Amino acid sequence: LQNPSLANLAEKLANLKVLHLGQVNIASTVPHAFANLSSLFFLSLTDCLLQGEFPAEIFQLPKLAFLTLTYNHYLTGYLPEFQNSSVIVDLRLSHTRFSGKIPDSVENLESLDSLGIRVGNLTKLNHLYLSGNDFSGELPAFLGKLSSLKMLEIILCNFSGKVPDSLGSKITGEILCLLSNFSEQNSYSLSCIPKLNQLTYLDLSGSKITVEVRKLNQLQILRLAENQLEGSVPNSVFKLRNLQALDLSYNILSGTVDLNMFLLNLKSLTSLVLSSNKFSLLTGTNDSTNLPNFTVIGFRSCIISEFPYFLHNQDELVSLDLSSNKIAGQVPQWLLNVSTKSLEYLNFSDNLLSGFGQDLFVLPLSKMNTLDLGFNKPKGLLPVPSSVSIYSYLVSNNQLTGEIPIQICSLNGLHALDLSYNNLSGMLPECLGNFSVELSALKLQANNFYGIIPQTFMNGTNLMMIDFSNNSLQGRVPKSLANCVKLKFLNLGDNQITDVFPSWLGTLPELEVLILKFNNFHGEIEEPKTGFGFPKPRIIDLSHNRFTGNLPSKHFHCWNGMKDIKASKLTYLQVKLMPYDVLGFTYYGYADYSLIMSNKGIEIEYPKLSNLITAIILSDNNFVGEIPASIARYIPLTWSNLTVMESLDLSSNLLTGQIPQQLVELTSLAFFDVSHNHLKGAIPQGTQFSTFTNDWFAGNPGLCGEPLSRKCKNFEASPAKDAPPSEFVLAFGWKIVLAGYASGTIIGVVLVHIFCTRKYKWLIKTFRLQPESNGKRRIHRQRM
Repeated sequence: LQNPSLANLAEKLANLKVLHLGQVNIASTVPHAFANLSSLFFLSLTDCLLQGEFPAEIFQLPKLAFLTLTYNHYLTGYLPEFQNSSVIVDLRLSHTRFSGKIPDSVENLESLDSLGIRVGNLTKLNHLYLSGNDFSGELPAFLGKLSSLKMLEIILCNFSGKVPDSLGSKITGEILCLLSNFSEQNSYSLSCIPKLNQLTYLDLSGSKITVEVRKLNQLQILRLAENQLEGSVPNSVFKLRNLQALDLSYNILSGTVDLNMFLLNLKSLTSLVLSSNKFSLLTGTNDSTNLPNFTVIGFRSCIISEFPYFLHNQDELVSLDLSSNKIAGQVPQWLLNVSTKSLEYLNFSDNLLSGFGQDLFVLPLSKMNTLDLGFNKPKGLLPVPSSVSIYSYLVSNNQLTGEIPIQICSLNGLHALDLSYNNLSGMLPECLGNFSVELSALKLQANNFYGIIPQTFMNGTNLMMIDFSNNSLQGRVPKSLANCVKLKFLNLGDNQITDVFPSWLGTLPELEVLILKFNNFHGEIEEPKTGFGFPKPRIIDLSHNRFTGNLPSKHFHCWNGMKDIKASKLTYLQVKLMPYDVLGFTYYGYADYSLIMSNKGIEIEYPKLSNLITAIILSDNNFVGEIPASIARYIPLTWSNLTVMESLDLSSNLLTGQIPQQLVELTSLAFFDVSHNHLKGAIPQGTQFSTFTNDWFAGNPGLCGEPLSRKCKNFEASPAKDAPPSEFVLAFGWKIVLAGYASGTIIGVVLVHIFCTRKYKWLIKTFRLQPESNGKRRIHRQRM
């Protein structure tokens, strides 16, 4: 929806009564002008890619009876206080990012029949959905008054505190669904559940609530994922003869589990998810067993060494996850012929697969939404999915060769493409920047691509992450990248790009990480022009180039992203891909920021980047002049002298003058290297400087003071002011590996890597898909 826009509709149709734009690609904010549509009776904006904050005044329009905003995963907002005069009958906000408390004044909505976020005149309430939002605080008090409740769904919210004692006794129907942050101490509040003998659907995933299910003979769907279940699979599960869907994923169940126990006892079972426990799954089945037709199979991390034989005749599968097992060899031909017309989600990642039963250029999967073959050992050409509607195509960390086939350009619904860490070569296709307006993450690093980067990045693109590092790309940085206004992460490091500093990238309002290291960038970095100031940078790495002139001190003043770090909550930086639905399940994709910083043959790996980390790496260039004291001004106003600048590398340049005393204010500075310059005078003392080694100051004959052995003669470093204690914040931790040596020092929790001087291979997966509930059906969380 572009012409007319949503704002145009609101301005030109003042007497509008009904507006139904469900599943229209609007991709904008909701204009405040909608609050002026006093005649509006029905408004449906479901699944419209809405973003920003929803105007709360719209809830209070005098004639508005129906409002649906569901499945706008980037739409934020809150519920206002409601008046008795409101005529709202149906209000649905599921799977948005509405947050805050649900006001008790929702009881004033006496006409309300559906709060999805489905409520009726509360004493007549039949259905209540509070799912897929960020609502928080105590559960609303009105829950204890719901005398006719048939369905309760509280999924993926942030509620805490006690489940009302009376809640279980209010449920008179067949369905109950609970999933939130309730603690174990609240389990007694649901002690009535075993007495609900008509219950057909029970979801306690993530709640840490355990109940006895043996007598729930009518159960058809049972979800107990992420419930910290221990020991063997409960025998009571095998007594539920009507069970159609069972999810025991992400628990601590152990021992040996025989698949036949499920197949022989649960004849109606069509969805079985056992992923990510501690048990070994025996998948051998009796040929005489009359097997049900499965739609969902989740056997991630079940210590399986071969493709389960029972899959031979499963021609209705929609989702199949066999990732993180020990399956070796080729994908058999019979498996490729199974469910080719129904499979939408296929995950064989993290196995030992060497390829397919035959050379396939096109994968015969016509309805595929997500295909993950990463972290295996297949060789040969890159196969292309036949499904033009594919959402995520992930084949990283394999041994694929050849060029990117031109057929990739037909995948115009692709959101994530990860071909990284293969042996692919050739020039990048011209279509790469414009074949899919939906593309959010494009990862081609660690291949052998050469030639120029295409100049085809178009207006309106959703690209948020581009990683072309560790190839042999040449030419200049394409100016069309300026069209990628949502870009957050750009890594062009370790190529052969020849250009001046692309200051025009400073117009990108969301750019947080810019990596240009190990290229042929040259010339002076000019003072930033108005609107070219890089408003949100966290990490800038320009090392190992041929930049000249003074350090870009004016840029330091503009880099507000390094000043405005909020330390109230530790999170990790990532690109959140647009969620999509598969058979009623909602999958969320994530691409984590990850990078490696280099210094003197030492490589520091950040498999995840904390929201608290900032770094400036300008080493191995030809910068001259003095170190500007403005570097020390990244001090949040609420933190006094404490800042989270973590890495500052100015080594191997031609800098002169003294090290500014103000740098002692950077009390979280973990890495500071000014070696091999022409600096002089006393090294500042105190705070983090007392932890730095002499290697980081070496090669400056004029420097004196600790940690160098050369004493200062006629002057002494000014004592640093006392600073509050700092927290040394890393992503998951960091890892230092000495290139060319067999061992290194590991600090924190990281994955094992093998490095050489300029080549390295990451053994971490950057894409993770996590399914979450959508209505009655839910798949366990997938780690991609």
